[in-house]
Amino acid sequence: MKILVTGGAGYIGSHTCVELLNSGYEIAVLDNLSNSSEKSLDRIKEITGKDFEFYKCDLLDFEEVNKVFEAEQVDGVIHFAGLKAVGESVQKPLWYYHNNITGTLNLLKIMEMHKVYNIVFSSSATVYGNPKSLPIVEDFPLSTTNPYGSTKLYIEGILKDLFVSNNNFSVTILRYFNPIGAHKSGLIGEDPKGIPNNLMPYIQQVAIGKLPQLSVFGNQYPTKDGTGVRDYIHVVDLSIAHVKAVEKKSDVAGVHIYNIGTGNGYSVLEMVKAFEKASGKEIKYKICPNRPGDIPACFADATKAKNELDWVAQYNLEDMCRDGWNWQSKNPNGYEE
Repeated sequence: MKILVTGGAGYIGSHTCVELLNSGYEIAVLDNLSNSSEKSLDRIKEITGKDFEFYKCDLLDFEEVNKVFEAEQVDGVIHFAGLKAVGESVQKPLWYYHNNITGTLNLLKIMEMHKVYNIVFSSSATVYGNPKSLPIVEDFPLSTTNPYGSTKLYIEGILKDLFVSNNNFSVTILRYFNPIGAHKSGLIGEDPKGIPNNLMPYIQQVAIGKLPQLSVFGNQYPTKDGTGVRDYIHVVDLSIAHVKAVEKKSDVAGVHIYNIGTGNGYSVLEMVKAFEKASGKEIKYKICPNRPGDIPACFADATKAKNELDWVAQYNLEDMCRDGWNWQSKNPNGYEE
């Protein structure tokens, strides 16, 4: 079975490629490298000892994407490709809507043309907005607090409508919580271009000395220490969830939706302390005003994924921080050594 991985050179995509290859799947990777490095693909090959085709291609280019499907006998798609920074989406909403939604529409049209009916979509816990209670269950009301989250929610709606129109489709929507950590080899990890938008890569760059201090956005939330609480999940656990989705759902028509998280909530300051312990480095920080679009707390109930996908997170917070530091300390400038 061959899986096309869009955004496969990126952080989550690269780790998922490793798990797919190690599980016996063939893959092809499509990525425009706008927020990733081709070097990650060489590292995937080094880790797995397996080869695959790479297509430098943008989903906004309909003809080029169609050529990929003409060249490859694809059985299913895992769709990661898209812009992903909450703060940036607030500043550049039209860019986010155009890139994420139009790119997905092109992909789905081409899949239908080539009778490729299996897709696993990279969604997000942001589709729950400011949740009514915790932990979050899949049937909670959906809303968003930022344009990035809105693109995920709109694409979920598009996928549901697509299945109504064509019952051949098997659509699996994975709503991620907050992936962190890296492959235990230290060969692949999160390598944001420019100043990181997410907490853990920012902490890692403070630890390595690339950034002077961490900005903690808000300390007046109704949480244990006033800082925002999130459900952090090891990127390898998240990647394995994609393999499970392909294994369990690729031949089951319908729309299947799962939370992928640990069910544990950690505050920003708890993450700082955990990373200090893992790295032996002091993480300096300053308290800043809340960011627009942020919510106080968010963590998952992943029972449905356990029952239907046979998936449970295996790594704890100590593992996540250890592996994240292993990657960052071995690759202080990411892939651009």
